This record gives sequence, C-alpha cells and structure tokens, in this order.
Amino acid sequence: MNLAYIAIPFYITMLVLEVLVTRAQHRDSYEKKDAFASLTMGVGSVLLGTLWGGVALAVYYALYEITPLRLGHGPFAWAFALLADDFMYYWFHRTHHEIRVLWAAHVTHHSSQRYNLATALRQSWIPMTTLPFQAPLALLGIDPLMIVTVHGINLIYQFWIHTETIDRLGPLEAVFNTPSHHRVHHASNPIYLDRNYGGILILWDRLFGTFEPEREKPIYGLTKNIDTYNPLSIAFSEAIALFRDALRPNPLSVRLGYLVKPPGWSPDGSTRTATQMRAEFRSGSAREAAAA
Repeated sequence: MNLAYIAIPFYITMLVLEVLVTRAQHRDSYEKKDAFASLTMGVGSVLLGTLWGGVALAVYYALYEITPLRLGHGPFAWAFALLADDFMYYWFHRTHHEIRVLWAAHVTHHSSQRYNLATALRQSWIPMTTLPFQAPLALLGIDPLMIVTVHGINLIYQFWIHTETIDRLGPLEAVFNTPSHHRVHHASNPIYLDRNYGGILILWDRLFGTFEPEREKPIYGLTKNIDTYNPLSIAFSEAIALFRDALRPNPLSVRLGYLVKPPGWSPDGSTRTATQMRAEFRSGSAREAAAA
C-alpha cells in the first residue's frame, strides 16, 4: 500500500489551512518561490520513490523468505513493526546527518529557510539510502507489506510537525516528536545543530543523547544556505560538491574522509562540523556566563 498517494488530499488540505491561518495572523510563513520549489521536490520524490519502492520491496521479500522468524499480522505484530520502524528511522536520520555521503541525499529537506507544511514535502530525490535501515525489519519476521505500511504511517505523522502554527503540547512533548522538537531539528542555530532526529517518538533522542528542547528562536536553513529555487540544484548540489572534494588529488584516506566523515569535515580543519560548532558555541556561552 503506497500511503504517499492516499495522503495527498490530506497534505493539500492541511497546507491550504496553514496558509489561511498564517495570513489571518499576518505571519510571513510562506514565500511563493520557496513553496513551489518544495512542492516540486515533493512530486519528484514521490515519483522516484515509487520506482525505487519496487526494488526495495523485492529485497524485503527476499530477506523475509530466508528468515525463520514470522511475527504474523496481529495487534502485537503491528505495534512491534511501528516501534521497530521508528527506531530504525532514528538511526537512518542520525546517520544521514553524521555521514556526508548520506547527508548529500538528505540535505534537500533542510535547504529551505522557511518552516511550514510545504517544507515537509521538500524531500530527497535519492531514495536508495533508506534500504539498509528498512531491510533488517524483514529479517525480524515483519511482513514486507507491513514494513512499507508502517513506514508510510511514520512519514505521514512527520508531515504535521513542520509548522510554527502549533506551540508546545504539554505532556506529549515528553514522548512524541512535536512541532517544537522538530523546529529545533530544522534550525541552524549552533546549539540546535544535529538534534532531535526522532520520527514519531522523541524517546530515542532522550535515550541516545541527541535531544535539545526549543529555547531560543530557531533560524531555519543550513549553516551555509544554497540560495536557489532550482529543483535540480536543490536535489544534487551537495552530491556534486561532495564528489568534487572526493576526486581531488589527495591521499585515499582524505578522499574517504570526505565521504564518510561528517559534513563540514576537512583534512586541515579549516571548516567545522556540527559537533564542533555546537561545542564552540557552548564553550563561548560558558565563558560569557563566567565573566558575568
């Protein structure tokens, strides 16, 4: 079941409602060129994802056939599948921020300097990197169609959290990923970099030390924005830059470093990773507090 198609009317309805609400509140949440670029990226992502989905499903079935495990299709199986998918999504998301060759596929989603429901649809045109994180679910005995379905549910859940219209949600903030938590994730403020990777649950971030609450106002976009509305540039500019770096006449260790080390890594330390920028910010804040 391809939930991406089923959810399209929901996406459109919610997006229109957000536009109307933000206009009534005189908030400048949307910009036409930016929103159109996001929608274009969304259409391309659905089309390419559908083509790739057939390959992925075949891999899931192949793995499902070789495992002796079978979870069945009862309520426990569905609950376990949802939880397992969310756990794997956390690691998919985290590695796509911490390994540059994977970041080249994911950066598309962070390239807008706006934060709204259209931004939720600004998705990658490189869908192949999901496979290593979804395939193990088939080895656990989860039916491949269940894998596809629960992952679709996860992605649909994440749509509504891309908004500034909804503030904090009280006790739900402790367990679930919310608009407040995800605003942090999309921010380029040093303290917010590479935080809050969760899909449905924020518990994984709390458990693995990547949680950051929303305190200061988020500044959306990248630490170095691409400033383009061209869909091809949005989709592939980082991949092109990555392979330019990796193909330079350097030792093999340096070339591999550009591929597998975090975005911002350089052999001479002339550029900064998110971890370094966050540490420098905290160090500076600590010095300011001590001086005061």
